[in-house]
Amino acid sequence: MAEFIAVVNDTNPKNGGKSYALKITGNNHAQLLGKRIGDVVDGIFVGEGEQTLSGYKLEITGGSDKTGTPLRRDLEGGSRQSILVTQSTGYKGQVVVHKKKGADKKRFRYKPDGLRRRRNFRGNTITQDTRQINLKVVEAGNKDLATILSAGDGEATE
Repeated sequence: MAEFIAVVNDTNPKNGGKSYALKITGNNHAQLLGKRIGDVVDGIFVGEGEQTLSGYKLEITGGSDKTGTPLRRDLEGGSRQSILVTQSTGYKGQVVVHKKKGADKKRFRYKPDGLRRRRNFRGNTITQDTRQINLKVVEAGNKDLATILSAGDGEATE
């Protein structure tokens, strides 16, 4: 049985910018297939039972697949692609250097100019291989997110 983990970011500054993890299974899972990063979805498809976010509008901001490979906005489709990137989404562009001198072991990180690497990314479309979807609240519903999700499994993270 396929499922997504939806990480919903509450953009209301009064709530402290918390995010909540919800499961999406069954018919709701099928409703999100084929959506792209930047699409706005109805909150009724996120969550299960009484924890659905009816009345909310959520924007898809990213995600990752079953191996942890990030979705990238500028790649079309849902397939895995290897592209040459500089420091940007999914790649920090850091080089780690280890210095070993006796008992004094140090590790340095630096970002050289023009560093490019070939990295794997997934396209911007949600497919069966997608496991996590990042969402942000665009339009809030009648109830606060904290009150809807406080009753159960939605874990709040900061």
